[in-house]
Amino acid sequence: MTEKKPSVVIVGGGIGGLFTANALIAHGLKVSVYEQAPALGEVGAGVFITPNSVRQLQRVGLGPAVEKWGARVGAGSQYFRHDGAPIAPVQVTDSSGWNATFGMHRADLVEMLAKALPTGIVHPGKRGTGFEQTGDVARVIFADGTSVEADIVIAADGIHSELRHHVVPPSKPVFHGSVAYRGVLPHALVPDWPTDAWLMWLGKGKHFLSFPVRAGQLINYVGFVPADEEMKESWSAPGDPDALRREFAGWDPRIERLLSEVRKTFRWALYDREPLPVWTKGRLTLLGDAAHPMLPHLGQGANQSIEDGMALATILAGASSGTAPAALLAYERLRRERVATVQRGARENGMRYDSSYSDLGVRDAEITAHAAFRKKLYDHDVVPEAQALAAALH
Repeated sequence: MTEKKPSVVIVGGGIGGLFTANALIAHGLKVSVYEQAPALGEVGAGVFITPNSVRQLQRVGLGPAVEKWGARVGAGSQYFRHDGAPIAPVQVTDSSGWNATFGMHRADLVEMLAKALPTGIVHPGKRGTGFEQTGDVARVIFADGTSVEADIVIAADGIHSELRHHVVPPSKPVFHGSVAYRGVLPHALVPDWPTDAWLMWLGKGKHFLSFPVRAGQLINYVGFVPADEEMKESWSAPGDPDALRREFAGWDPRIERLLSEVRKTFRWALYDREPLPVWTKGRLTLLGDAAHPMLPHLGQGANQSIEDGMALATILAGASSGTAPAALLAYERLRRERVATVQRGARENGMRYDSSYSDLGVRDAEITAHAAFRKKLYDHDVVPEAQALAAALH
């Protein structure tokens, strides 16, 4: 008799948790998602979806939704110096070409992932605060005193994960001295702004990014500036539009024009963590920012959590309750080195973007050469290796 597939509880209903639920269901597993917020949603900001995760979204049937809600980013994508002088084209393609790279509004991506799940899978208003396990059962305890049991628990509850300390000793996130001002503007307010390009301006200690979201109806912007004080990592800390404008005064007139339309903006402090030596303990494993929060300078936070989810679902597809702990360790082995490389790469790219060089010609040459790193990053497909590991478990 074939052993039954393991039941899975996911703690955290963000991009990583919701995608993982979709991937697990696509592989025939039973899953429930518990999210602390009373309703799913994201403060308005963009997320860049790159080919390494687009192919995973396509595998779970969400390719058409990405095409509908995303904005394709193409060959006009460019790096500039702060005054608008061009540095290099972005020059990244993969097997699908530029059609596999999208700007998306986070709220659209969360809604798309949630709507694809069967009714009753997601349980809002449930903050996971405790964890226990015996040999064959894992249990999550919630702030309201209730609990739930499963064969496997996935902690996808973010950089401030409340379950992480059940796997590794507590530690503080690493603050990187910068704050990102984020927001979106209706394209109608800046009608000459391109709706098919990712654009980045690099200055001393600062950089500015824009890309389209919501099928080009909105322009997402991010202004990275030095922090005057350490602030708690947050999507929703209000920012001062006038302070943002002052930070980029005298830059490319296109930026000043865009920022003249900003009436509301949010500030987000930049934190990551050192790569963790362990992600898994028994029937509990970490995923996404709970395992590997990273700086945004490679645009890979959401993309790597989606890779995590597909890798984990692929490996668990052939697991049973009895083999679940070994399957979680296989997932960890597959993912830890890759995401550590991306974490380090994001730090290095941030130094380039903030022009931490005495000779900007060296920086510009590195930016030009960096296309090869990104191509390797985007061409990666986590599934074949995950399938090989799954086969080796049986």
